[in-house]
This record gives sequence, structure tokens and C-alpha cells, in this order.
Amino acid sequence: MRTPFFLSFLILLLGLISTHAKNHNAPRKELVRTSCAHASYPAICLRTLSSYSGVVTNLSDLAKAGVKVSLSRSKAASNFLAQLKSQSKKEQGAVRDCLELIGNSMDELSQTLSELQKLQSGDFRWHMSNVETWVSAALSNDNTCLDGFKEVEGYIRSDVKRKITNVARVTSNALYLIDLVDHSHGKTADISTGHN
Repeated sequence: MRTPFFLSFLILLLGLISTHAKNHNAPRKELVRTSCAHASYPAICLRTLSSYSGVVTNLSDLAKAGVKVSLSRSKAASNFLAQLKSQSKKEQGAVRDCLELIGNSMDELSQTLSELQKLQSGDFRWHMSNVETWVSAALSNDNTCLDGFKEVEGYIRSDVKRKITNVARVTSNALYLIDLVDHSHGKTADISTGHN
């Protein structure tokens, strides 16, 4: 008599736990969805950041996640470039320049992650200015790398273009999310001081 009752109770309890877990993560998934809706590349934003929906709790966390994705893609692109077997001197020069540029981007994105940790420690405007400058520079490096392959023909050009375009798009999305943090901070400050 007790066994069917116990099993029913256990099934009910597991169902409640599952529902609670889904409801608990729902606001976080919504944060990712609504934040990505107006990004430069919404589909890429949603695809690359959906795995973070369980851990992000606010826009600042989401911006950090966006920068982490950009840094990860930059590292993968750098590894790809380092393994390319260039044929002509023009290709070799373009790959060498691009490697340097992506290396600079990785440094800037690493600095950005460190600086994003300081946003709550005071002097928000100073830290935010650094963050926006570094991510903008990283995006500029991506585009400069692509420009260097305009005179290069063949499969190397198309492979590099595909890889670096992907990096540029996630970096653009990261910059968008950082801008969201900046704008939301201004609104919070306006509300707290009674300004409209």
C-alpha cells in the first residue's frame, strides 16, 4: 500500500523540482533573449550566449560573457592563422599582419574582462570608457585584418575571411552588450537622483 503512494509522491516531488528549476532559469533566458534582440547580429548573439543563460544574472554578466566569447573566437582564429601554410609573399605578409592584429585584440579583450570586474568599484565612467575603447580597438583590428586580404586570391583568403568575420561579429555583439550596460547605468543613476 505504501509503495504506490511513495512513488506517486516521489514523481510529484520531482515534477515540482523540475518546474522550479525551469521557472528559476526563465528570467535569465529572457535576459539573454531580450538583450540579443537588437544586437548587431541577433542570431549569433543568441546562439553564442544561450549557454550562459544559467549563470548570468544581469547585463554586466552578459557583457562579460559576450567578451569571453569574442576572446575565445579570437584565440581560435589566431591558432588557425598560425597553422596556415602560405604560398606567396603577399599571403605570408597578410597572415603575419593579421596574426599581430588578432594578438592585439586578444590583449585588449583580456584587459576588457579585467576592467569589467571593476565597474562596481566606483568611477564607473572611467572604467566603462576603457572597456569601450578596448573592444572598439579589437573590432577595428578584426576589420584591418580582413582588409589585408583584399589583394590575396585563393582559398586562404576565403578561409581567413570566414574565420575573422565570425570574430568581428561576436566582437560587435560584445560591444553592443557593453553599450547596454553603459545606458542602463545612466538610467539607474537618473532614476536614483530623480531625473528623467
